[in-house]
Amino acid sequence: MKYSDLTVNKNTRPSRKGRGISAGQGKTAGRGTKGQKARTGHSKMPAGFMGGQRAIMQAVPKLKGFKSFHAKAEVVYTDRLNDLSGKVDNYVLAENNLISSPFVKVKVISRGELTAKIELETQFASKSAVEAIKKAGGAFKKVAILQKPTLKKA
Repeated sequence: MKYSDLTVNKNTRPSRKGRGISAGQGKTAGRGTKGQKARTGHSKMPAGFMGGQRAIMQAVPKLKGFKSFHAKAEVVYTDRLNDLSGKVDNYVLAENNLISSPFVKVKVISRGELTAKIELETQFASKSAVEAIKKAGGAFKKVAILQKPTLKKA
């Protein structure tokens, strides 16, 4: 560090407002003339206060219900699994473009007829889908959601 790099804060006193015209901030002390904001205690207004008018939170219409931020499972139908064989998990489903990513929740639902013998390993499956898989000679195993690999900081 060099002497020229040092930053110096000027030692200034806080301004004393409302102490006469020679002080520069006399009489109204920079608050203008009259009105609610010119009075003492005007800074203690609630967040949505609109000058005695109805507050903005009360004026805006509210929506019924609520929006869930819970990620929904992607659906795969059993008739789409006929092209697959052996062990079928999220990676295999993603490779065959049946789901968007191997790191999403997957639910298998029964539709059409399943002829392929598969060992399905996904997060969810309907009862009728599990029955269809077993009828075709396969098996279903419930597994946890795959976590995305993270980079470790050095």
